[in-house]
Amino acid sequence: MRSILTLTGAALFGLGLAASALPAGAQNTKTAIFAGGCFWCVESDFDHVAGVLDTTSGYIGGKAENPTYYDHEGFREAVRITFDPAKVSYDHLLDVYWHSVDPTDSGGQFCDRGHAYTTAIYATDQNQLKKAKASEAAVRKDLGEVATEVQPAPKFWPAEGYHQDYYKKNPVKYKFYRYNCGRNARIQSVWGDKAFMGIKDHMG
Repeated sequence: MRSILTLTGAALFGLGLAASALPAGAQNTKTAIFAGGCFWCVESDFDHVAGVLDTTSGYIGGKAENPTYYDHEGFREAVRITFDPAKVSYDHLLDVYWHSVDPTDSGGQFCDRGHAYTTAIYATDQNQLKKAKASEAAVRKDLGEVATEVQPAPKFWPAEGYHQDYYKKNPVKYKFYRYNCGRNARIQSVWGDKAFMGIKDHMG
């Protein structure tokens, strides 16, 4: 498809929370941030999870200001997820995430190679960090190895408008890309019956 550090401690959480600040009247929603290769695919997968209210494709983890698609060295493609914790738990989102990526691949995801497409979980608070690390340990026990990083969330930068909801705006191109990139086939190979946990109806 395309080819093309973090701070520490409390400052990271402050940046992550500020970046995911919610509008007035949305106090009952929470935010999760996942990097799972092509953000078009991650966005599509999570849009089909009950309780997810909004997804935004973007860039995270680099040092520069205002990264763009053509200039985001050091950043990962990621998706910021706004969800209703009364309808879906963060633990369930973690399950969906792990089972929709190849967490053993340290070089990218599927046909997309390089740091921008590597996997990571960016926790927006201490509770998420604890849960994410526990889930990473469980996945490591299951698969034997995990290349996915788990860390506090630095600032998230939304991607350009044409990347948002790409799978809806360009369904034929998106499906062609996803199939030819081998995403679904590799996930099935890694996870077997657990592949696409929570979104099997979407995957068909």
